[in-house]
Amino acid sequence: MEVNQLHEPDAGRGHVERGREAQRSTWVSVAVNLVLTLAQVVVGLFAASQALVADGIHSLSDLLSDFVVLLAIQYSRKAPDADHPYGHQRYENAASLVVGALLLAVGVGMLWSAGVKLRDPAAIAQVDRLALWVALFTLVAKEGLFRYLLAVARRLRSSLLEVNAWHSRSDAASSLVVAIGIGGNLLGYGLLDPMAALIVGLMVLKMGWEFLWKALNDLTDHAASEQEMQAIKSEILATPGVLGLHDLRTRKTGDLILVDVHLEIDGNLSVRQGHEIADAVQARVLAQHPVLNILTHVDPV
Repeated sequence: MEVNQLHEPDAGRGHVERGREAQRSTWVSVAVNLVLTLAQVVVGLFAASQALVADGIHSLSDLLSDFVVLLAIQYSRKAPDADHPYGHQRYENAASLVVGALLLAVGVGMLWSAGVKLRDPAAIAQVDRLALWVALFTLVAKEGLFRYLLAVARRLRSSLLEVNAWHSRSDAASSLVVAIGIGGNLLGYGLLDPMAALIVGLMVLKMGWEFLWKALNDLTDHAASEQEMQAIKSEILATPGVLGLHDLRTRKTGDLILVDVHLEIDGNLSVRQGHEIADAVQARVLAQHPVLNILTHVDPV
């Protein structure tokens, strides 16, 4: 006997409010990144700071990724249809993949630009002091944005929003490196500015690869974490009437999990009683865990 139930944990009012909060936080990120991009690139060019311009391009990549996130949020909220019977949650995974690829491309460009400058140290100009103030302002703004976005992501249990939050943290770290590089340049160590740009490029490259690899795993039916699987297993075994289980399998779809499991139930019970136990398993798992759908098969023992 198999029971298949599709669960939408964010259905109705809660689903709408979750989507609105996710979009609101992303628009805040858009506004911050737009202001920072303009300030960093304009001042960086005026102040002759390659590190600040590189950080501005990094902020521009954030701005582009914010729009990717907004697009993913819009599409992943669509209800299941004939072509997508399990919903559209994997749009979030696809968006994370795009963000990762974008970061990789930006990182490579930064490394190339910094490498060209380092090959000709004599051509490195002293930067203007204004660049240092913009770098410090960016550092504070990015760290504040990271903390805000991470709080929203964890409250909504959204891996896509969390990716975007950590993207902002990488920007805060890169802005710190840029501030140090600019400060060193002002003290007479000209090489520190392009070296800071080089370090920022490496940081962007690393984070882009991590995001891309995780998204690729999720898109290829990667299992839930061991911790999540153990929690689901414990929930099932705690259901009255369940004597055991086997063949527990999971796979990720967006931020949610698809579950298949064989339930071991007393073979002397009626079909109706077995069905009720399976229903109870579904209700408990769907209520307590980020599970989209659970397919149960009852085995008599």
